Amino acid sequence: MPEELAERLRAVLAATKSPLDKIALTRRAGLKSDDRGPVRQALKKLEDDGLAVRVSGERWAVPEHVGSFVGVINFRRSGVAWIRVVGPQPRDIVVPKEHTANALPGDNVVVRESRPGSGLGRVVEVRERKAAPLVGTLVVSGKQHWVQPDDARFPLRVRVSLGQTKARLGFKVVVQLAPWPSRQAVLSGEIVEVLGPADAVGVDMLAIIRGHGLPTEFPLEVTAEAERIGNKVSPRDLAGREDFRGREVFTIDPPDARDFDDAVEVETMRDGWRLFVHIADVAHYVLPGTALDREARRRGNSVYLADRVIPMLPENLSNGLSSLMPEVDRLVFTAILDFDPEGRLKRSRFARGVIHSKRRFAYAEAFALLERSADASPFSTHMHRAWDLAAKLRARRFAGGSLDLDMPEVKVYLDARGRPLRLEKVVHDRAHQLIEEFMLAANDAVGQALKNASVPTIYRVHEDPDPEKLREYRELVRSYGHQAGDLTHRAELQRVLNRLGDLPEAPALRIGLLRSLKRATYRPEPIGHYGLAKSNYAHFTSPIRRYADLVVHRSLAQMLRIAPPGGAHSGALNALSNHISETERNAADAERESVKLKKLEFFRDRIGTPETFEAVVMDVREFGLIVELLEFGVSGRIPFKNLGGDYYQFDTLQRTVRGKKTNRSIAAGQRIHVVVAEVDLGRQEVDFAEPATPSKGHRKPPPGSARKRRRR
Repeated sequence: MPEELAERLRAVLAATKSPLDKIALTRRAGLKSDDRGPVRQALKKLEDDGLAVRVSGERWAVPEHVGSFVGVINFRRSGVAWIRVVGPQPRDIVVPKEHTANALPGDNVVVRESRPGSGLGRVVEVRERKAAPLVGTLVVSGKQHWVQPDDARFPLRVRVSLGQTKARLGFKVVVQLAPWPSRQAVLSGEIVEVLGPADAVGVDMLAIIRGHGLPTEFPLEVTAEAERIGNKVSPRDLAGREDFRGREVFTIDPPDARDFDDAVEVETMRDGWRLFVHIADVAHYVLPGTALDREARRRGNSVYLADRVIPMLPENLSNGLSSLMPEVDRLVFTAILDFDPEGRLKRSRFARGVIHSKRRFAYAEAFALLERSADASPFSTHMHRAWDLAAKLRARRFAGGSLDLDMPEVKVYLDARGRPLRLEKVVHDRAHQLIEEFMLAANDAVGQALKNASVPTIYRVHEDPDPEKLREYRELVRSYGHQAGDLTHRAELQRVLNRLGDLPEAPALRIGLLRSLKRATYRPEPIGHYGLAKSNYAHFTSPIRRYADLVVHRSLAQMLRIAPPGGAHSGALNALSNHISETERNAADAERESVKLKKLEFFRDRIGTPETFEAVVMDVREFGLIVELLEFGVSGRIPFKNLGGDYYQFDTLQRTVRGKKTNRSIAAGQRIHVVVAEVDLGRQEVDFAEPATPSKGHRKPPPGSARKRRRR
């Protein structure tokens, strides 16, 4: 088996301090010279997985022995880069601008640490260029045509030749980069697709899709395989399943949702509650090794852009046979969890079953039921019973150290041409919290069960933060006038978060904390989830849109002996964990970029209008103010020239500004009213100004709802 050979070679390298060439490695592994072909393939796999690295030509070593690691490079606007190292212990290494060599954003590189554990390094080799082409705007400089990348973090413009293309100045184009051996050479490329004028309908979203390498169509063999599955649950599908069709099962989702992963029910017992969390049994239809499985794995997850969904599975599965719609039979994998009166888990059981959902609720409908006292109306009692349990679980979770890291979310509503009509802030009310607590409980129970049974799987992990990052965050909190102790103690960090409440500076400080924490990823080892304060946590509840959950379902079936052992090798799971962590990161970046773009378009349409908005000053800089519109989740600048007709001076020590004529002082945390002055879609920036006359009011959007939180 290729995985077994790779593990054998890694064991030899791990036992050897000095790098080995292929001949010596083959000999020490007890292999024959005829095996060098498979050895070469196994070494490439080890390098792809971050488990081995090539040094000094054709010699190999484990990364820890030589201080060189493999990972994907990303850039900040300043030119400083960071590399997410792959392997058994993923981490970030920061690379100063002058040490990035000829690496470009998204490249797979080898980085060498300056000294062990320093977290600083230099790029020593570009292993592989990013597969996705570059997207940008065609411009002219002198007699040359160039493409200005849409991604502001991309360090250079790309020289191109128009050739036979129909590209014109200002058009969005897709460029395939030519080899770039060094930073001293001109970066050039070939236009491989013309998307159209930057302001044409749909070009903005298409540019994001191309820029992130997102698929737009399923291969024919995948759609054919999905169509052969059919669109109805057959009697043969019910064999060996528990029948939950008589139970009062319901779903709660956003009003525009079409893929329903989960349905729930709560019943009271003499000694507490019993919670049923029914999750779509995608694994029944998507079998390992099939075309459907290979494509789902390649995509890694669904992508939710502002104007569309790019699903992980074909529509007849994601929105049809696997979606837990009301009043139809659907196959499920169910977690049955018993809790005592205080919300402590007493026992768990898992079963494959069939449900017939009785009711689909939108979040607003469920919340309206919870706002009224329980009565005899359909599902009123069910909903209140469910909230009683969810409230207990939520209280216990925060008492156990879980951090409240939820950030405000804003949904963008578009017209048929993709133009933004309105922005609505999502209210994370009790209906959202109810579903969130039940999904967290099911994920936690499944992860614990798989760990106890020693069944290989993929866990959702969130590593402990770097203590130095928390010390820096402590200084940020204190700069706003708040007391903060040792934030490496979870209880103190919780106290800081609780004290923030709805204070004007709360959003800035919550964002600051998120930047201080590591990003949640997937790993084959349950090293814990810092944010949730969980030891063994796995993603089980969204197999329609996350491949990780599909893997967990298969592992659970093996644990219950209703599926054959999968034989998942640790190396294979490590590679898969790295892959789906990267696809998740790419999807999140694309989603965030699409929503931000539509928000900026919304405000661009308000340039020159008297419409005012309430903003909070987040920071004071030498050039002006950094402000955020809390209702919309949009930040921007107010240059001093746009502030109320006075000359303002910056106080470096106090980080305030004061008007020379009016003596008006402005500091972080203050609320002011603003109008839109300028929007630059290319740089993705917005400038605000104070209105010419004081505003008597400001625009506040009505509360709305959006899809469930998906990334914890």
